[in-house]
Amino acid sequence: MQREQPLQACAVSADPSDPLAQREHPEPPHSYRSPFERDRARVIHARSFRRLAGKTQVFTLGATTLPNTDGTGSAASGFSDHFRSRLTHTMEVAQIARTIAVTLGLEQNLVEALALVHDIGHPPFGHAGERALDEALRAHGLRFDHNLHALRIVEHFEQRYAGFRGLNLTLGVREGIIKHSNDYTAAEHPELAAYLLDRQPPLEAQIIDLADEIAYLTADLDDGMESGLLDVASMRAHLGLFERFYAPMAAEHAGAAEKLIFNEALKRMLNALAGDLIATTCTAAATQGIRSLEAVRAAPRRLAAFSPAVEAQRLEAKRYLYDHLYSSEKLERDHQMAADVIEALFTAWVAEPSLLPANYAARVEIEGAPRVVADYLAGMTDSFILAQFADWRSSRRL
Repeated sequence: MQREQPLQACAVSADPSDPLAQREHPEPPHSYRSPFERDRARVIHARSFRRLAGKTQVFTLGATTLPNTDGTGSAASGFSDHFRSRLTHTMEVAQIARTIAVTLGLEQNLVEALALVHDIGHPPFGHAGERALDEALRAHGLRFDHNLHALRIVEHFEQRYAGFRGLNLTLGVREGIIKHSNDYTAAEHPELAAYLLDRQPPLEAQIIDLADEIAYLTADLDDGMESGLLDVASMRAHLGLFERFYAPMAAEHAGAAEKLIFNEALKRMLNALAGDLIATTCTAAATQGIRSLEAVRAAPRRLAAFSPAVEAQRLEAKRYLYDHLYSSEKLERDHQMAADVIEALFTAWVAEPSLLPANYAARVEIEGAPRVVADYLAGMTDSFILAQFADWRSSRRL
């Protein structure tokens, strides 16, 4: 049966001659792959993408104990091989986003490329690591932004081609990297002027941030249960969207293990969020008479959204996770230790940049030690930065 694709007329074109399919360094068209299919493959084969496997999503990876800067250790929250890494989270976002794109009739290869690249700029230790890097750079009048760092990765840091630096991704993917979750202005970021900052991003980029929300809300509840920091009774009491599906599943599967009923409820919660996003976005486009990509770009606000009722439930779930998981004593202890590691290495290497690898040290005179050190730290996996910290701490004792 042919699936209706209500927003196909608003999709980005995969025609190699389309402006969004153009690359900074011209390349001949591929014989059987579209420009966005090639971009998806380039992201998957990038070293920075592979490193996502060793980066924290919520629960710190790579060690059951994180060291304090004074040389002592403190037990981290219970470690499990089943917790999401930044890579497995990215794969879940890609699966959700692709399903939404296919249903709406959008350019699914562009959507998949954007989903796969959307977290490539994250440093180790998750959001705690990002906050620590940003705070360290603020002292030098700079900032750390993982979207802007992702753009630098694909435009400069990745080196796979003899003729140019970076991955030479299409304009559509590079625009989506910086605009999928933030609205930058040319006044604040003149270096981004080429990315159509005065226009809305295509729907392919707009749905990435919301697919990300769906993925982490449901996955973090799952990992929180796995860790023992969350429990079903608390979720049922505080999360209306979860209880909406848990109660009927508990009645239908009376006697089943609580974890299996939890899984059934969580799957339906994910489906409800995705279905509402699809329906609400279609309604917004129809109400505003939007029938083309140009109309999407000229719209006064983004079209992709949840309905007001579901948005309220999403915010309720987000607040619950902050209050009961992200701010829990165990994770806060991990976050503080992670921040201490980043702060210690940042301070040491800014003071003595000759300790950096040669290819980074060579950039210091041009870009300044703080930015170069932040770039080096941001590319590390959890286990690599812990090894670097251990080496640095040992050198202080010599």
